[in-house]
Amino acid sequence: MRLSASLTRIIGIANVAVVTVAVIGLSLMPPGNVPHAKPKDVAKVEGSAAPPTTTPVGQPPGVVSTPGFARQVHANEAGLVPVLMYHRILAKRIASIDRTPGQLRKELEKLAGQGYVPITAREFATGDIRVPAGKFPVVLTFDDGHPSHFALDAGGNPAPDTAVGVIQEVARKFPSFRPVATFWINREPFGMRDRESQAAAVRWLVDHGYEVANHTWNHPNLRALKRKKVSEQIVRVERLLKKLGVPPSRTMALPYGSLPRTKKAARAGAWDGTRYDFAGVFLAGAEPSLSPYAKKFDRGAIQRIQSNGKKGECRKWCSQYWLEWLHKHPGERYVSDGDPDRISIPETLRGNIVAKRGLQVIAY
Repeated sequence: MRLSASLTRIIGIANVAVVTVAVIGLSLMPPGNVPHAKPKDVAKVEGSAAPPTTTPVGQPPGVVSTPGFARQVHANEAGLVPVLMYHRILAKRIASIDRTPGQLRKELEKLAGQGYVPITAREFATGDIRVPAGKFPVVLTFDDGHPSHFALDAGGNPAPDTAVGVIQEVARKFPSFRPVATFWINREPFGMRDRESQAAAVRWLVDHGYEVANHTWNHPNLRALKRKKVSEQIVRVERLLKKLGVPPSRTMALPYGSLPRTKKAARAGAWDGTRYDFAGVFLAGAEPSLSPYAKKFDRGAIQRIQSNGKKGECRKWCSQYWLEWLHKHPGERYVSDGDPDRISIPETLRGNIVAKRGLQVIAY
């Protein structure tokens, strides 16, 4: 999608609006609801309800794309991908960026019905997109590791009306809807204060195909910090994840969508002898992301879309607007060829992409 200079300026303003709303919303949170608050009573998570999976959850068997096959499924792997941004999932919304379980369920069912298949932020940023032919990737992302995102009930299953509970429910209703998402956490994942509960929680998520990754230690505005402090905020979460048994993060989400003054510090750096190097850094943006194969794709500033309706500042910049827009403009949307080893595109878009990881390009 080529944007005019005026539209680019408008989108820039919209990004600022989205970030501002997030800052205001978070500042108005009651103390018990801030991302790094210490709840008084948090039940321990007792461990996995199922053994670790041996293959990526829900990924389809591979096919071999050809020009004829790519044309048949209308493959366009240079198209736009919605990366949806969620915060708290509450029965009663407090801030404008909150969503209710019902709103989340409705949005996910709409995605499933339209042929979207979730992938993680890590899979997206690294270009490891394994979606059935003719389907569309979507990235579900949840910021702050809030208690409303994940908890297990007495039977060892995701609690109803948590983010994971809703995702699993929708996947049962729509078998083609892959139950995965990315959770970017701070220092107390999912409101859990003790390491045993934290480790059990992230182990369940990772074992079931979810991604748990870095959202900084205590959610500061990175633009207000010096480079060394930026790196410290990131490294402290990486060390926590290592203690919890999670591999090093390949992605991170910027608190408030705010890049540090030295942009590269968010993507790679070191503190106190520990290094980090992310494949993707995600904004709190206002438009779909370019394909990770696009020449103009900036993995240091990946766009996201706030999940919300079309009121106020969301009139043209949040999920309801953009999902409707993509549905009306199918030629702009990323359509998978079902072949993770090839990039299939219409011939007219050949000049818009660059092959990552040596993948073969199929143009038709």
